[in-house]
Amino acid sequence: MSYARHSRGGAAIAALGHLDPWEAALIRNLRLWGEGPSGQAHIRRDFDAALPGAEAERAWHHLDDLLSRIVATAARPMVWHEVHCSSVGADECVFAHLVGTASAGHLGDAALIATLLVGPAHAEHVALLAGEVGTCARRIHQSHPGLPRPQGARLH
Repeated sequence: MSYARHSRGGAAIAALGHLDPWEAALIRNLRLWGEGPSGQAHIRRDFDAALPGAEAERAWHHLDDLLSRIVATAARPMVWHEVHCSSVGADECVFAHLVGTASAGHLGDAALIATLLVGPAHAEHVALLAGEVGTCARRIHQSHPGLPRPQGARLH
C-alpha cells in the first residue's frame, strides 16, 4: 500500500493543547498503546497510580480491548502520531470523539462514529467499550485535576 493511502488517517487536524485534558491523555494512551509492550506498561503504571487496584485493572482491560478490537477490525490501518507530537491526526480525533460521545451516553451516535474506524458489524461493541474507556478517562481527570497536559515538540 502506498503512503498516501495510510496518510489520510494521519492528517493533522488539531493540536493536543486545544483538547480537554482527558482527551489529550486518551490520545497519548492510544499512541503509547501502539508502541507495544513498553508503552502499554507505561499506561498500566499511570492507571495504577490514578485508580484503586481493581479499577485500574478494569480500566486497562477496557482500553486494551477497545484498541485491540479497533485494530483487528479496521477497514484500513489506523494511523496515529508519535507519542510526543503536539498534532492530532484524523484517526486520533475520530477515536477521541467516539470515546467522548459514547461516555456521554450517546451510544447510537457513537456506533455511527465507530463505523469510521471499524466495520458496521463491530460498531456497537466498539461503542460500548468506548463508553467504558471514556467514563474511566473522565473520572481520572476529575479526581486528579492537576495532572499535567501531555506535552510535545512543536511539529508545525
